[in-house]
Amino acid sequence: MVILASESPRRKELLKKLIRDFKVVPSGFDESKLDHADPVEFAKKASHEKAKDVAAKNFNALVIGADTIVVLGNKIYGKPRDLAHAKEMLMGLSGRTHKVITGVTLIRQGRAVTSNAVTEVTFKELSEKEIDRYLDKKQVLDKAGSYAIQEIGKIFVEKIMGDRDNVVGLPLNLLKQMIRLFQ
Repeated sequence: MVILASESPRRKELLKKLIRDFKVVPSGFDESKLDHADPVEFAKKASHEKAKDVAAKNFNALVIGADTIVVLGNKIYGKPRDLAHAKEMLMGLSGRTHKVITGVTLIRQGRAVTSNAVTEVTFKELSEKEIDRYLDKKQVLDKAGSYAIQEIGKIFVEKIMGDRDNVVGLPLNLLKQMIRLFQ
């Protein structure tokens, strides 16, 4: 049995491309407890803790945990507190290149493997009006960096370097390689 330790609809849709039959069991881990010093280590640790939380009750299952963050410089842009915070984030990303980092952990029977994917995304210069229009139409409070790449596409993005699936929330190429380690 495979379990996705996330209630993200985007991760669920991506995982369906690799695995037809899996369960969704959201983790109860609170990532706000983690140190934010190193963004890559933060994403990896958060994915590990989420997977570990679910694996503790599902010892024989292959549990997949993931955590995606947006990083500009060394500042982590997680999920926004409210729409004003979301607008502030998008204004900060406007006209700049940021990294999307996803930590991925697989755990089965006490054996854990953790890795990460990094994708660079360059936003076009955005007007306040464009950002307000986007925030009026889309639900962003559950999205790292206040955006979903599949929703903004060419409107905001100038260039993507790396795995697009990573930006959506689950780097499938990396996940395929990791799953092979458990077969």
